[in-house]
Amino acid sequence: MRLSIQAGDIEIDLEGSTIQIDEQLAAMKGDHTWTVLLERVRVAREGALEAALNAAREAGLPERGSAFKALLENCSLTRKPDQVLGAIHYLRSVEGIEDSPPRVIDGLFNDAGIAPPGNLSLYLNRLKERNFLVVPKRKGEKNRFAILTPEGQAHLDKRSSA
Repeated sequence: MRLSIQAGDIEIDLEGSTIQIDEQLAAMKGDHTWTVLLERVRVAREGALEAALNAAREAGLPERGSAFKALLENCSLTRKPDQVLGAIHYLRSVEGIEDSPPRVIDGLFNDAGIAPPGNLSLYLNRLKERNFLVVPKRKGEKNRFAILTPEGQAHLDKRSSA
C-alpha cells in the first residue's frame, strides 16, 4: 500500500502495510507535520473558494441569498412549507449540496434576508406526508438528506407558472 500527499513544500510519501502506514502517520502527527499539511490544505481550499466567489461576482452572478430569494419570488413561494421545499430544491439543484442539516437551510434563509422556518423537522415531515420529499433509506432516513419527488418538483413548477 502507498500513500502520497504533497501540499506546497511538504511531501508525505509512505509505503508499507496498513499498520506501518498508520504508525508512520501517528509519528507525523506527533511532530506536527500532519497538522502543518492539513493547515496548508485548509488555506488552499479557502483561497479557492474565495477565488470562485470573486469570479462569480465579477461575472455578475447573484450571491447565494439573492439567488434563493429570486427563486422564492419567481415561484411565488410565500408559505413556509413551500419555501422549505424551494430551499431543498435550491441546495440540491443549484449548489449541489446533498447533506443539508437545519443550520444549512437556516443559513440559506438568513442569507436571503428571510426569517428561517423555525421547526424545520415539522415542515420536512409535512412535505414528506404530501409526497413532495423523500429521504433515501440508505441515508438512514434522516431529513437532512431529503430530495424532491417528481410531485414536489411538479408543485414548484406549478407555482412558478401561476
